[in-house]
Amino acid sequence: MIDSTTEYRTLALAGVFQVAALVKQLAKTGRVDEQYFIASIESIFKTQVNNTLEVYGEPQNLRLGLNELIRLFSNHKTPKDPEIARYAFSLLHLERKLSKDPKMLTIIRSGIERAVNQASHFSSTHDNVMANLASLYTDTLSTFSFRIYVAGEPITLNQTHTQNKIRALLLAGIRSAVLWQQLGGRRWQLLIARTGLLQAANTWLKKCTVETYS
Repeated sequence: MIDSTTEYRTLALAGVFQVAALVKQLAKTGRVDEQYFIASIESIFKTQVNNTLEVYGEPQNLRLGLNELIRLFSNHKTPKDPEIARYAFSLLHLERKLSKDPKMLTIIRSGIERAVNQASHFSSTHDNVMANLASLYTDTLSTFSFRIYVAGEPITLNQTHTQNKIRALLLAGIRSAVLWQQLGGRRWQLLIARTGLLQAANTWLKKCTVETYS
């Protein structure tokens, strides 16, 4: 993968923020925007790709994440969402811990290969696939001392299918966080390179608008 520029790093980071936004949606309402949910889940299965766009399909599949990035990094009076930011930064932190555990990385890769085969028989977001991905997340990433606490409505969070979708999404967030790192993304860029990330996010969002309404 050779597209390690700010433009493509921003796309991967938008993948992280999109997952964060979807997790909040699910935890609060039990519902989720299907287009973005499918794109995020299917990114888990895109392990053999030639470029970043192949991971997500099309830029408009990350519109939700791009909008959240712009909200966070904008200097305007656009309301920020601290909950989405917390989930996103937690995913980036958890990915760093995972990167130092090659044994767990191997287990996750094997688990994803099994999920790919399962999805080919059902669908990428079938309940069985969600349960499998959720179990993979629980057996691996949930064992770290650092864990992501998801806040929401108790009635919603107590439902097994919602729990499975949230854990599957968190695994998708880790996939985008891995991609962010592979493309040269670093924590310091979130602090002192925000202008470049904001410009790139706006560029991608304009492409989404043109492609959607042309």
